Amino acid sequence: MTSKPEPTVGIDAEQGGHPPSSDGRDLSEKDEAIAMVGEQSHTIDPVIAARAVRKIDWFLIPVMVFGYGLVYYDKAILGAAVLFGMTTDLQLTQTDRSTTPPTVDTSRLSWATSLFYFGMLAGLYPLSFAFQRFNVGRVLGTTVVLWSGICMLTAAVTSYKGLYAQRFFLGFVESIVPTGFMCIISGFYTQQEQSLRQSWWFSSTGLFTIIGGSMNYGFAQIKGGALASWQYIYLLAGVLTFLFGLFCFAMPNSPVTAWFLTEEEKFAAVERLRHAQTGVRCTKIKMAHIRESLVDPKTYLIFVMMASAYTMNGAVSGFGPLIVSTFGWSTLHSILFQFPLGGLCLIVILVTGYLGSKIRNIRIIMLILTCLPVIAGCAIIWKSEWSYRAAAPVIGYSITGFFGGTVSLIITIGMSNVAGHTKKSFMSATIFAAYCVGNIVGPQMVKSQTRAQHYPELWLGLIICYVICIAAAVTLYFVLVAANKKKDATPENEDERAKLAFQDLTDLENPYFRYVL
Repeated sequence: MTSKPEPTVGIDAEQGGHPPSSDGRDLSEKDEAIAMVGEQSHTIDPVIAARAVRKIDWFLIPVMVFGYGLVYYDKAILGAAVLFGMTTDLQLTQTDRSTTPPTVDTSRLSWATSLFYFGMLAGLYPLSFAFQRFNVGRVLGTTVVLWSGICMLTAAVTSYKGLYAQRFFLGFVESIVPTGFMCIISGFYTQQEQSLRQSWWFSSTGLFTIIGGSMNYGFAQIKGGALASWQYIYLLAGVLTFLFGLFCFAMPNSPVTAWFLTEEEKFAAVERLRHAQTGVRCTKIKMAHIRESLVDPKTYLIFVMMASAYTMNGAVSGFGPLIVSTFGWSTLHSILFQFPLGGLCLIVILVTGYLGSKIRNIRIIMLILTCLPVIAGCAIIWKSEWSYRAAAPVIGYSITGFFGGTVSLIITIGMSNVAGHTKKSFMSATIFAAYCVGNIVGPQMVKSQTRAQHYPELWLGLIICYVICIAAAVTLYFVLVAANKKKDATPENEDERAKLAFQDLTDLENPYFRYVL
């Protein structure tokens, strides 16, 4: 049976009062888990703990897969919509007929793609801290419902300038989803479990490349009606997002308030997180955690890795179908060729996530290995012959789907190697700030004027970015190894370890925190 503490410090997580704890500190300064399990370790029934984890999995993971799939689909729609007349309807391309042959300028399309990420950059930090400070379900649900409305309004846009505004605000509200999901996973699961769970929701990038492509293929068959095909796509995406938003209102703040668990299961779900020292949730935003994040080399290495790796997505999500169409394939074929890329992306994310949860200290090694096929794929596309319906560049394009595994591992490594809730919020926002940088840079490397030379700036730029990612990953490996050796030199006291687990200490403050490689 689960052994519970005496109710000397028990308070409702939703109440406003915060009595002092045994060390005199206000409970608002600490993790909310301490009100439930106290400062001493307790024996829990492994059967009850396993049942709690299963319930958490079944509640969180399906909605996260669907929700982040919508985030990815919403971004990638633009790449398909341009093939369905959106470029003409909204004047996204300009043709210079003074040259022979005429040249097409796609800079407006590039900016429409990039402005989404400028909006996301603007929203990341304020919405991440709002997610920490206030009720999770209300903040997430309200923001997602707002996102659904902005998405559907895309169908009413009549010019590229209107699209620019829509893309910026869409990025702003969508920024809460990935950062929120990362913090939720880090608060419900152990370090070892996080690899697989983070990969589950992030795998929807591959899954929804296939599902979204299938839906877009279906919309391409619509020839009549009052709206263009691309307008129907955005209306459907908005309706699906609205349904997701309604479900978000049921999201609990943490295992402490998980309404779908029994009291016994809540206790076990929280207590089992004590050993890893990662904490559950603290609503107080601490400037000391932010200052520490700003001087922590891990923050900058993770940022460089994510920004470098996600340049691939910036190019693929906005220009993938358009680039494939230059290989001599039709519009519909170009959409269908997103399937193998998405399928490989899905498989690699899930396999690396599974291995990361089963084998200790393999995550950075896998990250480096997943970079190599991406580099090879870019080289194949660049240097192969782009003859009519050539197979080689399509194969190279599909191989680049390994980038999904690279990015998923960066998320896992970043979030499992920080503690303290404010620092977690800062790290999650930083990871996706880097994601935005990569997505902004990626489209700008597509120069339509160099199409005849196979877009050399794009493929060479992506290869350089992945070499940088490998170098940063190697550096991070040695930084974490050195940090663990320093911590291992400190004698352990199990009573102190149990007491510090839910004090909302950062990974640097807590001598019992260990980094995973």
